[in-house]
Amino acid sequence: MSDDHGKVLTDRMTGAERDQSFADSEPRDAATIMLIDRSGPAPKVLMGRRHAGHKFMPGKFVFPGGRIEAQDRNMQAATELHADTQKKLLERITSPSAKLARGFALAAVREMAEETGLLLGQKQDGTPLAPGDDWKPFADARIHPDLAQMHFIARAITPPKRPKRFDTRFFTADATLIAHKIEGVISETSELVELVWIPIADAKQLDIPAITGVILEELAARVAAGMAHSLPVPFYFMVDQKFQRELL
Repeated sequence: MSDDHGKVLTDRMTGAERDQSFADSEPRDAATIMLIDRSGPAPKVLMGRRHAGHKFMPGKFVFPGGRIEAQDRNMQAATELHADTQKKLLERITSPSAKLARGFALAAVREMAEETGLLLGQKQDGTPLAPGDDWKPFADARIHPDLAQMHFIARAITPPKRPKRFDTRFFTADATLIAHKIEGVISETSELVELVWIPIADAKQLDIPAITGVILEELAARVAAGMAHSLPVPFYFMVDQKFQRELL
């Protein structure tokens, strides 16, 4: 992606309408994952529509994700992160560690399972050691997360004085990583009431937050560039009411 187009994206983010009248808070670490299906002529991405009754982004289409939990970094996995991915995940943070980096990726895998019922990884004969109840579905199904197949696409921090602030790591993985599905997770009363597979180029037409549209463009650029782990990762954050885009 060119520097000029990067500026287009930061200008779009800066110009997005937002209420920054709330008490300021520290952003919480979070992770999300964009599953892509490249089996057809146009790559498709999985998106979920949030329940209309939610106070936070009601009715918006988003990527499955959420906050990182302490137990995530201890979940047993079939493979570990690619060295380039681990390095980029640990840039611009105060206390870097390999366990923290894997915790980011594993949180995205866990949130995908909780919100969609899709378990990503490898089905093996042995049962993975689950560090807590949140990971029990993986142990029950004998699914071992496959971290080597996780690609770090982008990072973004919510602007100051918003009602909720997150420091989010955006990952992507191929749909072939789906190893098991728990039925009944998506319903009219669940956090995500609908899942759609939609071409990446068309997803921007959905009702989505501004950051989601920008990340979709970053995803399309990454797919076009070949998905190598060594590719730079854009980091979005606000300084003096203007968004910056730094490459990790």
